[in-house]
Amino acid sequence: MSVVIILILIIVGVSMAGFNRVELVYRYQFNAWQIKHRKEYIRLLSHGFFHGSWGHLLINMFVMWSFGGAVLYYFEQTIPANSSLLFVFFFLSAIVVSSLYSYSKEKDNYNYNAVGASGGVSALVFASILYNPYGTILVYFIPVPGILLGVGYLIYSRVMAQRGQDNIGHDAHFFGAVYGLVFPILFNHSLFNSFIAQLFFR
Repeated sequence: MSVVIILILIIVGVSMAGFNRVELVYRYQFNAWQIKHRKEYIRLLSHGFFHGSWGHLLINMFVMWSFGGAVLYYFEQTIPANSSLLFVFFFLSAIVVSSLYSYSKEKDNYNYNAVGASGGVSALVFASILYNPYGTILVYFIPVPGILLGVGYLIYSRVMAQRGQDNIGHDAHFFGAVYGLVFPILFNHSLFNSFIAQLFFR
């Protein structure tokens, strides 16, 4: 069984448990105040396994399923390491890294909470864009080149994060996306040159 499917099944199982047991979500959701003042560092990672609703969960898992296999394949072809272990590390570390900015901003705000794997999922989407910037991504059944969607997504996430008018973790989306672009290059520097070549000289 693919490591992508295994992670999806785990996240779905944990999220379903959270739907039925609110105290689990309360204990493991992202809350920067609890992390700082009570040293509950597990929340930096554990919040990514819980979701606020079935819609939130299904969208994240569909996107993860759609892009995870491709990213796993790209890792196999370009990075000399155990691709399955690298994929797991990439996804889990993306959840943590994408939350660090929110932690620094909200560490004294007791009322700020967040759940969801969106930071990790954003990293997967943008890792795929790094490898294939002009690959087609369907947005409401409309084919859009990945790089155009990526630029628009980054701008949108940054603007919405600055406005702060909803309860969506736009900062995690933004920094997860950036992490997805950077992570593979750390293991294979030639991927940056390949990305530039595809972007401008294809």
